[in-house]
Amino acid sequence: MYNLTDNKRGVIYILDGWDERGGKFAKVTPYMTGLHNPNSVQFYRDASGQDWLYIAETEKLTRRKFTSGEEKPSDRNPQTIATFPDYGLSYKYGGWHLTRTVAFSPAGKLYVSVGSSCNSCEEKEKVRATVLEMDADGGNSRVFARGLRNAVSIKFIGDKLYATNQGSDHLGTARPDETFYALNAGADYGWPYCHSSNGRIFADPKIKRRGACGGVAKPDLFFPARSSAMGFDFFGQNADPIFVNSFLVSLHGSTDKSIGRGYKIVSVQKGRRSRDIVTGFLQPGKVVGRPCDILKLGSDSFLFTDDHTGIIYLVRRK
Repeated sequence: MYNLTDNKRGVIYILDGWDERGGKFAKVTPYMTGLHNPNSVQFYRDASGQDWLYIAETEKLTRRKFTSGEEKPSDRNPQTIATFPDYGLSYKYGGWHLTRTVAFSPAGKLYVSVGSSCNSCEEKEKVRATVLEMDADGGNSRVFARGLRNAVSIKFIGDKLYATNQGSDHLGTARPDETFYALNAGADYGWPYCHSSNGRIFADPKIKRRGACGGVAKPDLFFPARSSAMGFDFFGQNADPIFVNSFLVSLHGSTDKSIGRGYKIVSVQKGRRSRDIVTGFLQPGKVVGRPCDILKLGSDSFLFTDDHTGIIYLVRRK
């Protein structure tokens, strides 16, 4: 994405020639330009052995045939396999939520997160504030999970789909939580009727529904309000001791820097307090970085993006 305005200046880059010892990519190539707020790409190989590249933009999900080694698209006829609403209240009012994020299950099912159109409202379109499930060609689409105001990051770890979710902004600066879930099919995660505070579900003071918050799922993990939980990855039993059996989660930071929460990467396990791993992106009166997505490289190293400066960082044990 170019920035948080609605534009068609997005780019997909190829990062190539990884030098493990030096910790840098040798070559950065623009693969596609002029895209509508691209946030997520995924590769998928179908039963015939054909590779596909999936690109999530605000208003659509497209796929095109991909040939290994290409630096520009060789398939000039992309297939649009899903469309999404591309209007709503602007970002500064806590809505619209321009990102669409894509993940594939080990079984080959395709999942797409679609954020809400607003900070707090009853949506008219059922795809808003959900994670959708569909076949790899876009068929058999259904709502997999609902009540997620903005699940910016979704990712399969094993056979389970996990998601971070950003809470509403109209209840003060102390609540609700930013939340993290292992998503279950058909589950209701509450928004806009119910929220989480310190992991406990409470009803919205204005938007009510029959049954109140009965059946709303509690978060597996939660983070301070306005810290903006985004990208994550998981380190298992064979990881470095500092990461073992832990999720690394990027806390992008509050839009209002005076609130001062987030701007760091934390390590967390269910039932335990989070541990700071990378900090320092908020200096007195100044934002110098906003951690965004995380990609595990090995047992003791990972990459993360900073969408404030446009930098990709490598973190590893010396």
